[in-house]
Amino acid sequence: MTSIPAYPEPRGLLKGKTVVVTAAAGTGIGFSAAKRAAEEGATVLISDFHERRLGEAAERIGDETGVKPATFVCDVTQQDQVDALHAASLSTLGAVDVLINNAGLGGEVPVVDMTDEQWSRVIDVTLNSVFRMSRAFLPSMYARKTGVVVNNASVLGWRAQKGQAHYAAAKAGVMAFTRCSAVEAAEHGVRINAVAPSIAMHAFLAKVTTDDLLAKLSAQEAFGRPAEVWEVANVMIFLASDLSSYMTGEILSVSSQRA
Repeated sequence: MTSIPAYPEPRGLLKGKTVVVTAAAGTGIGFSAAKRAAEEGATVLISDFHERRLGEAAERIGDETGVKPATFVCDVTQQDQVDALHAASLSTLGAVDVLINNAGLGGEVPVVDMTDEQWSRVIDVTLNSVFRMSRAFLPSMYARKTGVVVNNASVLGWRAQKGQAHYAAAKAGVMAFTRCSAVEAAEHGVRINAVAPSIAMHAFLAKVTTDDLLAKLSAQEAFGRPAEVWEVANVMIFLASDLSSYMTGEILSVSSQRA
């Protein structure tokens, strides 16, 4: 196992930008993306359906960066709440320069045992939410002829893992949606890309995944360890920044897997 690299020094990559991040409560990728955006100079609004945890996340980001993000409670499976999030974002931030679609839901169940509800719930949270959020936020970006969307996909959109058919199908859908919507958005000066992490360790993943599976997945990584959530967030920040100005419709694998 290789050592974890040093946490990056802020470089002002998003100075003056406004950023909205979904599913940013807890300690996962969304939280880390919001924190990194704030560190890089952005004004941030974070959203999640869990009000208490969302408030706690905002407090932590404020304590650690000196700038507390705005918050808005939103269930991304409900279009009226997504529309309300968009309206609140414009009211609070003035305009949205960057949207990070981070919401997703997994779970392990074989296809023959999977219920319609299990299938539909994962697809709704993981894939349909990206569609709903994009449909709500893109028109205001189009009107300004500028904006960036970063979607959170997964290497399972390319690779196979038993018990993950619903999640893999949803993430493959996120990839395809990213490519197609990016071609449309390019005509309006808006860029859309996605990250595809392999495994990033955080409290919720540890809660829903067995130790044996986590050890197996980590062993498949060339570095012999899972990513830190901020290592995934770093790539999101790159895609959100002007450093990736010629990139759109791309899916960046954030992985050290051997195969």
